[in-house]
Amino acid sequence: MRERRAADLEGAAAALVRVYASDGYPVEGVDDPRAWLRPADLLHAWVAEVDGEIVGHAVLTAPVDSADGADGADAVRIWREQAPDERVAVLGRLFVLPEARGYALGERLARAAMEFAEAQGLRLVLDVVDKDVAAIRLYERLGWQRIGTADHRFGDGRSITAYCYVAPLPAGSA
Repeated sequence: MRERRAADLEGAAAALVRVYASDGYPVEGVDDPRAWLRPADLLHAWVAEVDGEIVGHAVLTAPVDSADGADGADAVRIWREQAPDERVAVLGRLFVLPEARGYALGERLARAAMEFAEAQGLRLVLDVVDKDVAAIRLYERLGWQRIGTADHRFGDGRSITAYCYVAPLPAGSA
């Protein structure tokens, strides 16, 4: 587990293509995986590596107000209605290769993002589509609270239900 470097993009992109083939994540597809891993609003990124191979990935992005719900915009909107003065960031693009699952790498990536956000004074939000049951279980096990639902729109007029979450407050917070 470490911060992502520019040289990691090729391996992370290859891993993403494999995850999409097995899980259908992301639902938008992976026409340009390198670009998808480098959103314009990127704050920080991590990779999980095993024996020199990138097997997992996660990013934090700045909140973007977007009508199409991209990049956690719905989760940002819903949370800002509840806590308008809180500084937020979005956890996303978190995935682990199927053959690397079962070693808590997804949890470690999420915790790295949560610790980074806490150090920056940011509260994390995210959205996860309802079909991604393992991801939902992970976030709920880590104490994330569901704050609403949204229609995640993608492709040519398609949509899928997404659940919006907020990270737990750090220990000792009011």
